[in-house]
Amino acid sequence: MIKKVIVGISGASGSIYGIRTLLRLKELNYESYLVVSSSAWKVIESELGLDKDYVINLATKFFDDKDFTAPIASGSYPTLGMIIAPCSMKTVASIAAGISDNLLLRAADVCIKEKRPLVLMIRETPLSQIHLKNLYELSKLSNVTIFPPLPPWYSNPKSLDEIVDQSVSRALRYMGIEDPKLKIWRAED
Repeated sequence: MIKKVIVGISGASGSIYGIRTLLRLKELNYESYLVVSSSAWKVIESELGLDKDYVINLATKFFDDKDFTAPIASGSYPTLGMIIAPCSMKTVASIAAGISDNLLLRAADVCIKEKRPLVLMIRETPLSQIHLKNLYELSKLSNVTIFPPLPPWYSNPKSLDEIVDQSVSRALRYMGIEDPKLKIWRAED
């Protein structure tokens, strides 16, 4: 069984989603193949105070965003799919336009062409008509999931990590990864 997941972190605010995705995948015994956009490093430092070495060591393997020789740049390399957490509108626009001028975008393009799940944890508000158009175009592809990480209040979270982890666990379901920590909505009988 393939247990390799590509994790992309773009330069959008919300880098905690990418970090918590790496941590959840490690806890669930999945391999994570990390690619971080150049602007994301600044956001990670600003929002979380984490340095590159710490983040890189969370992943099974790390690839520079300019490394087109990385295995995740090829459709012949098997993975479960990719999650981009967070996903900027620039990243959305590039993917929708078929632009793959860095490894993060190329890996997303590979997932689309190989019909592997691609989950985009979009981070922007409000959404402009241009954003909505690009998201709509991607949503028409059966293997792309647009997943805004909205707080799941029904889970009665006690911390920021619980809020983030609930969204991450829900997003990972779109790659067939079931997280036992996921709290499911249960209506009163």
